[in-house]
Amino acid sequence: MVFDITQLRKIRKQLDMTQHAFAKELGISQSMVAKIESDKLDPTYSYVKMIEDRIMHLTKREEKEAKEIMHANVIFVGKNEFIKEVVSIMNKNNISQVPVVERENVIGLVSESSILGGDITDIDKKKVYEIMTESPPIIDKHAKLEMIVQLLKFYPILIVKEAGKLVGVITKADVIRSLK
Repeated sequence: MVFDITQLRKIRKQLDMTQHAFAKELGISQSMVAKIESDKLDPTYSYVKMIEDRIMHLTKREEKEAKEIMHANVIFVGKNEFIKEVVSIMNKNNISQVPVVERENVIGLVSESSILGGDITDIDKKKVYEIMTESPPIIDKHAKLEMIVQLLKFYPILIVKEAGKLVGVITKADVIRSLK
């Protein structure tokens, strides 16, 4: 993305900051902010670059983290459970996928697609390990929204761990809900 210094006023207002507070965060004077915003000053390349870097830092600091987006009440199944039981759990909880866990480690995923992808006439006899797909990505609870969105373009669910423990899951629906 190319930074456009002529949009400084718009950026400042999106951050809900006064010229004084904005200047303090950027490390420049309030009068310089005012002159740039009113197009009375054309700052040098080094100033523009420094302003861009500080704005990027400001916006990243306010970016949501996984811990603010995740669904903490994680429903999971074991690899030896019958698929019929998993279907019941998914229907009861209105979910479309469920992590497969063994000894606190996520080893796979059962989704509507993986259930329907096999022979559905034998779900009374088949077990989870026969249809589960590979484990989805595991992220830290401090992972930023931008990274979460990029991963969700390729995976239906993300697993959130803290100190090796499963603490949450994030789906596209969770991200959409967090965009208030």
